[in-house]
Amino acid sequence: MSEKAVFLDADGVLNTAIVIDGKPKAPTNVSALEIPHEVKPALELLKKAGFLLICVTNKPDIERGLMTQEDVDAIYNKMRHKLPLDDVIICYSEFADCYKPKPGMLLAAAKKYFIDLSLSYMIGDRGSDIKAGQNAGCKTIWINRHYPVNPPPDPPADHTVESLLAAVEWILKVGIAK
Repeated sequence: MSEKAVFLDADGVLNTAIVIDGKPKAPTNVSALEIPHEVKPALELLKKAGFLLICVTNKPDIERGLMTQEDVDAIYNKMRHKLPLDDVIICYSEFADCYKPKPGMLLAAAKKYFIDLSLSYMIGDRGSDIKAGQNAGCKTIWINRHYPVNPPPDPPADHTVESLLAAVEWILKVGIAK
């Protein structure tokens, strides 16, 4: 039996991105981590519908000297504690096969959890998230956060929304839920 999943980017989807010079950035320590109130209830709706919930995130900030491994661990430990995530997969190097827009993290999760990617979704707030989902064969949802420097994905996502809750409502409406 194959599983279905919703893959979720972290910064800008599960937590609030920090916008600097018009560009969304990740929090660099746990005190800067802000999880919007809508996130946990939205994820609980997906869990209830039978989806695995897997955070897939690029985290080159260690390689770039902007964060420590301890900072990353603290941020994602808090997210795992606060949110009903089944897994968090992190790609640490922009030169690796897992780095979005490459589909490596999604493909690894599919293998580990027996996920049918054609029944699964990728939700992100950047073109690289959408491209990773497309490259893996998932349906894609772009959350348009209206960052000053963030063009729409090309090719476009299957659906565009302005919040995680709207993305979840669309997933449940289009009907791959059990």
